[in-house]
Amino acid sequence: MSPVALVTGSARGIGRAAVLAFAGQGYDVVINYSASEAAAHAVADEVRGLGAGALVVRADVADEPAVLAMVAAVSDHYGRLDALVNNAGVTVDVPPSDLDGLAMADWDRVFAVNVRGMFQVTRACVPLLRAAPHPAIVNTASIAGLRPGPQPFPYAASKAAVVNLTRTLAGALGPAIRVNAVAPGWMEGEWMQARLAGNYDRLMERRARMTPLARCVTAEDVAATIVSLATSNPFVTGEVVVVDGGYSSTT
Repeated sequence: MSPVALVTGSARGIGRAAVLAFAGQGYDVVINYSASEAAAHAVADEVRGLGAGALVVRADVADEPAVLAMVAAVSDHYGRLDALVNNAGVTVDVPPSDLDGLAMADWDRVFAVNVRGMFQVTRACVPLLRAAPHPAIVNTASIAGLRPGPQPFPYAASKAAVVNLTRTLAGALGPAIRVNAVAPGWMEGEWMQARLAGNYDRLMERRARMTPLARCVTAEDVAATIVSLATSNPFVTGEVVVVDGGYSSTT
């Protein structure tokens, strides 16, 4: 029986890349989405093209009944869970300079998805993970949660909370379950395109010039680190691995 990985927010971006990377390593996968139904099913078709199994489940990770139903579907369909990737996340387009422009309802929504959602999914998955031979959890944090930057306040604060929860959960769930996180830097693709708008090409090119590995991170780079943390590194837990080509270490 193939091992199984659940990746939240996996219709696009890092989540999609992680699903495909797990499938390439022989995992069957669970593709979770909240709104992007067509994209989620397109990813499932790609996974099946790689010879892996794919289950598509709609659930807003901030909605605990939906989370519990999703995990029940995983149990019913596969009967096991070996890896959990808490990747679902949202942000707002309000710069840190505009304190008054930030609606507290938007703050609450970011934390509901990025922090409470991560905890809810983890808690619901723990019984299945404990039954696996070498279970692992990998959370998607961000460089914004480790150092000040231009990201909106609720997003940066929520990712700092993800970092803390990663380390706290590693202590609480060990030795049975390893818990680590990735912290991507500026990543190529639609997420940064939405943030940078017309400045995307210029600012990404500048960031690449300032990066020791001479380019910006891709979703596939992050996915490779996620899969490595989940499938190898047997004595690594509670760590946050920065994936930014060395930019934050050298600037």
